[in-house]
Amino acid sequence: MINFRYHVVSLTAVFLALAIGLVVGTAALNGPVADSLKENVNALRKDNQQMRQSVNNLEKQLASEEDFAAEMSQVILPGKLTGRRVLVVTLPSGREHTDGVLKTLQLAGASITGRVDLQDKFINPDNNTNLMELAVNAARPSAPASALPGNGHGVETSSALLASVLLDRGQGTAAVSDADRRAVLASYTSAGYLTTENKVTGSAEAVVLVSGQAYVDKDSAKRDESVVKVAEQFDRTGAMVVAGNGASGGNLVAVVRGDPVLAQTISTVDNANTVQGQLVAGLALVQQLTEKKAGQYGVGDNAASLLPRLPQ
Repeated sequence: MINFRYHVVSLTAVFLALAIGLVVGTAALNGPVADSLKENVNALRKDNQQMRQSVNNLEKQLASEEDFAAEMSQVILPGKLTGRRVLVVTLPSGREHTDGVLKTLQLAGASITGRVDLQDKFINPDNNTNLMELAVNAARPSAPASALPGNGHGVETSSALLASVLLDRGQGTAAVSDADRRAVLASYTSAGYLTTENKVTGSAEAVVLVSGQAYVDKDSAKRDESVVKVAEQFDRTGAMVVAGNGASGGNLVAVVRGDPVLAQTISTVDNANTVQGQLVAGLALVQQLTEKKAGQYGVGDNAASLLPRLPQ
């Protein structure tokens, strides 16, 4: 039978072993192991400092490039769109860079007929039926419901009505009256489907549609489809540039570039969220209006070039 003295001796031996281990371990760490750890820490600290410096340099470089683009805009753009009537339509995903695009168009001398901000409610698939009914009820004598698409897609039908009152119509088609234009816009504004920051002064000969990234929620496929429907309807009656952010993931820029029909008539810019891209958006619209030519521009892999080549 194991007695109490044996337990005491055993426990003493265990604690003695732990004490010896701590002493030996501490001595080892104070030697080569500790030196090695210090060297590794110092190396990581230097790497971190170098990376931080690289980030700072890249940020300064980016700021310099944007300053350069802003100064070049002052040289290149003035007068390029003088006398041209341009409508700006924004999607919820493109709101952050809308002001920059708008200022670029104004710098080029464009006469902005209005800015129409489509709300998320307009893109929400749950409102399909309501948009269909609204389009029929909002139609006016010079913008009749009989001229609208009848395929049951609310966004497409409402976009067609809005395009018919906001953009010039083809030759041989009577112009919409100012009263009917105001009435149609008021119907969609009061229902919360859009807002107009500035009073719409008349019809436009061209439209810049400001967009962003693709949707990622559970209804993303339907929302992205609705965004394309908006572009298709506004493209039917005037020159069009999509000023976007990115060209992948199924966003509007990517869809246009991947569609051989849409790419023939709609110009896209995939970096309009930057000063450089906003300059290119202005030049792309100049090309649309003067050469009747569409192009795909920006920094994405599916862009044809950085910017359009305009005739001298």
